[in-house]
Amino acid sequence: MDATPTGSSRAPARAPLPSGPAGCDHAPVTSASPDAAPIIAARGLTKTYGDFTAVDSIDFEVAPGESFGLLGPNGAGKSTTMRMIGGTLNRTAGSMLVTGLDPDTHGPEVRASLGVVPQQDNLDTELSVRDNLMVYGRYFGLPRPYLREKADELIEFAQLTEKARSKVNDLSGGMKRRLTIARSLVNEPRVLLLDEPTTGLDPQARHVLWDRLFRLKEVGVTLVVTTHFMDEAEQLCDRLIVVDHGSIRAEGSPRELIRTYSTREVLELRFGADRNAAAVPRLEGIGERTEVLPDRVLLYADDAEAALEAVTSRGLEPITSLVRRSSLEDVFLHLTGRSLID
Repeated sequence: MDATPTGSSRAPARAPLPSGPAGCDHAPVTSASPDAAPIIAARGLTKTYGDFTAVDSIDFEVAPGESFGLLGPNGAGKSTTMRMIGGTLNRTAGSMLVTGLDPDTHGPEVRASLGVVPQQDNLDTELSVRDNLMVYGRYFGLPRPYLREKADELIEFAQLTEKARSKVNDLSGGMKRRLTIARSLVNEPRVLLLDEPTTGLDPQARHVLWDRLFRLKEVGVTLVVTTHFMDEAEQLCDRLIVVDHGSIRAEGSPRELIRTYSTREVLELRFGADRNAAAVPRLEGIGERTEVLPDRVLLYADDAEAALEAVTSRGLEPITSLVRRSSLEDVFLHLTGRSLID
């Protein structure tokens, strides 16, 4: 998702970026005060294209300083919703307020308060790291003296100090992603929209990026995140909605969703691709429910170790077994299905 920067020549109010060594040792993520007025509020939000309904009358709110997630398969309506938040796509019906303004009628003002991190980096590859920040800031009409200081601050925040004069083409994927996030902060946004922020990054780069996002949240920036990585949603999101076919299927914190839609633990059993389905009738009565996948059987239970003992006591001998905690991915697949959607 892209948003057109619009603003005045006045430098925004300064909010210091958090500093400190990189890593993943954070203060616990806490939800914003429930008494705070929502910074984003949607009621009956709808977007149609002819006979196709991309977003189907959804309601949600995002509190200031909250990290809010939109999860869903491809075509669920996540990107459409993000574009309506950013004021780059008019809604068909319903209402929406972002920072107290309607994006359909006050698009430039809303976009001036937003930072946008698109799914694909759209940096100017022929410019240096520092010049990318300076040029982008000028789109907002920000004065050069402010931008010179701000660029230094953002380069340090993104851990790119040694690359400040390097061209974007010389950066790694993780460095480009950090620069894209740094660029989105030039105008001191109140809300940061992140569309699949760690797609294509290796595990080390993902964790560094998570650290940067945690630090933004610590200084009060509201994060709105779409992601296909369930572990990322569990790490970053205070609260999230699961969207499918344009409708909200579930809403809550990751912990609440796991407690509501799954069991405490999952037992994964592999009997062999041609024997998994045949084993299911003999698993009846063990755990709360059973799911057959092409390569394994999932048995949902509050005590998976006890479930495994019950399985073996019935003379079943899986080739492999795995006891694990239930995860947000179990919830996601239970709510949206396991069929591949292109």
